Amino acid sequence: MSHPVHGLPFLPGSSFTDSTKTAFHRSQTLGYRNGYAVTRRPTVGIGGQRLPDNQLSQAVLDELANMKPALTYGQPKQAPPAAFIPAHVAFDKKVLKFDAYFQEDVPMSSEEHYRIRQVYIYYYLEDDSMSIIEPVVENSGILQGKLIKRQRLSKNDRGDHYHWKDLNRGINLTVYGKTFRIVDCDQFTQDFLESQGIELNPPEKMALDPYTELRKQPLRKYVTPSDFDQLKQFLSFDKQVLRFYAIWDDTDNMFGECRSYVIHYYLMDDTVEIREIHERNNGRDPFPLLVNRQHLPKVLVENATNFPQCVLEISDQEVLEWYTAKDFIVGKTITILGRTFFIYDCDPFTRRYYEEKFGISDLPHIDVSKKEPPPVAQELPPYNGFGLIEDSAQNCFALVPKAPKKDVIKMLLNENKVLRYLAAMESPIPEDKGRRFIFSYFLATDMISIFEPPVRNSGILGGKYLGRTRILKPNSLLDNPVYYEPGDFFIGAVIDVFGHRFVILDVDEFVLKYMESNAAQYSPEALASVQNHVRQQEAPAPELANKQTEDPGTQELETLIEAIQKQLKDYACKDNIGAAFQDHDKEASGYVDRETFFKICESFNVPLDDSLVKELIRICSHDEGRINYYNFVRAFSN
Repeated sequence: MSHPVHGLPFLPGSSFTDSTKTAFHRSQTLGYRNGYAVTRRPTVGIGGQRLPDNQLSQAVLDELANMKPALTYGQPKQAPPAAFIPAHVAFDKKVLKFDAYFQEDVPMSSEEHYRIRQVYIYYYLEDDSMSIIEPVVENSGILQGKLIKRQRLSKNDRGDHYHWKDLNRGINLTVYGKTFRIVDCDQFTQDFLESQGIELNPPEKMALDPYTELRKQPLRKYVTPSDFDQLKQFLSFDKQVLRFYAIWDDTDNMFGECRSYVIHYYLMDDTVEIREIHERNNGRDPFPLLVNRQHLPKVLVENATNFPQCVLEISDQEVLEWYTAKDFIVGKTITILGRTFFIYDCDPFTRRYYEEKFGISDLPHIDVSKKEPPPVAQELPPYNGFGLIEDSAQNCFALVPKAPKKDVIKMLLNENKVLRYLAAMESPIPEDKGRRFIFSYFLATDMISIFEPPVRNSGILGGKYLGRTRILKPNSLLDNPVYYEPGDFFIGAVIDVFGHRFVILDVDEFVLKYMESNAAQYSPEALASVQNHVRQQEAPAPELANKQTEDPGTQELETLIEAIQKQLKDYACKDNIGAAFQDHDKEASGYVDRETFFKICESFNVPLDDSLVKELIRICSHDEGRINYYNFVRAFSN
């Protein structure tokens, strides 16, 4: 309840208007909340002045907040109990940690009589179990780690177990006959015990192990005399070894070789060891040492030359001087037990030692790797004239010769493609001037075969003049042979075949088509010669083979061919019979055997019973049982 404020009486002339009040409207008391119309009591009056009757003081608000409601009738209802949380959920992963130690007697040691071992005691709140773990110290020689695994520990003979209420700082804990002194705990353990109303003892200082502290003290420094002392040398240069890389070159002797070694010089006792360097598949036993670690004599006394070194050890009485570190210099030779070693390199520690000890800072690095001799040029023996040059050269490359590699793609693209040329022999012999030859150039293998059509009553036996082979050009070297190519064959060209000269007189239609489609392979002279030859012909020239086998003086053959052409002008397969004969004539000789001839004629339904055809077969027959199919095909062409 608010008290009235004393002031001036509210009388005319005693009051004044507040200039800060500008709004004199009434406060809104109607509104909507969640879609419902509600009323609210105004908190300010006219002019914006707060109304004290509609506001509660802070004391009243606090009293209402803490006031418990009281029922006017009926029994009061008990509040629902709090939700039960089991211990393994409430105290999950909550562990109390205590720092402790125990004392262990050491009865059989002159350096220590007891030992202090520090441990950690863990108490698991979820199941009241405990474990004791000793931190592992490296190279302690003691079995450390988990001393007592996690379990509930008994504290007396009645079977009672230790509880977290029994643990505190500054107390002794006896477990399985061992007494542990708890000296401190971590912050979580301290907060938990204090929250449960346990008063903790002040922390204690962790006891230290006297032997461990003794080991931490610096070692005693011994003062040695200035004279040479072997003990000082051993202590100063222990584990310090000079390493040299050397070779032993024994190639001057029979079956000798150059072998690599590593020389170790031990500064602690001036001993030397020589180790072998084995390479893979060197054919030697993997024996590691050439010379075992020992003192090596440098100069022997005069009477010690016959000393039995193989069965007795050399002493200072037989040796005037031993090998020392200054005797091993990179770039110089050293003789050890009768073998001369050349030192060509050393490791970085050896270089630093020589710079500090002897002032030598420019030890070289010598390259002793064997340089491979230049390859010996393989000279092929002179060509003996038998077979191809490439095929004969394979006998010089391997014991079992292999066939030369072939251009398979070229063979597949140019299979059964043959260029045929008519040629005449240039010879001073009168009998050779009228001879004609057919050159067949096989594009698949770049080989050439020569066939001479037989001529009756010429006195020269025709047939195969040269089998398939590659022909060298004149003045061609055997090391870099140059063979005849299609571009070298044109009308008027001279072909030198193993000392015989031939002049190209004519070509067949396939050659003309090939030259037209592959004009880049031919010279302008070759193309011009063929063009002039074609222009000079008044009529379509007959096939090349017909010219080779035609006898100009035989009027009977021409008459017979004309008669057959008139009689069989409607023959259907006359265009394909010539190609069939050429497929069976692998040598392009213009002849096939009689059996093949009649089989082809029967396959094309040639009227062999006709009298004119029989007469033509008789004229085209050869004495060796073969038939010239060129003249026969002419009778079936237009």
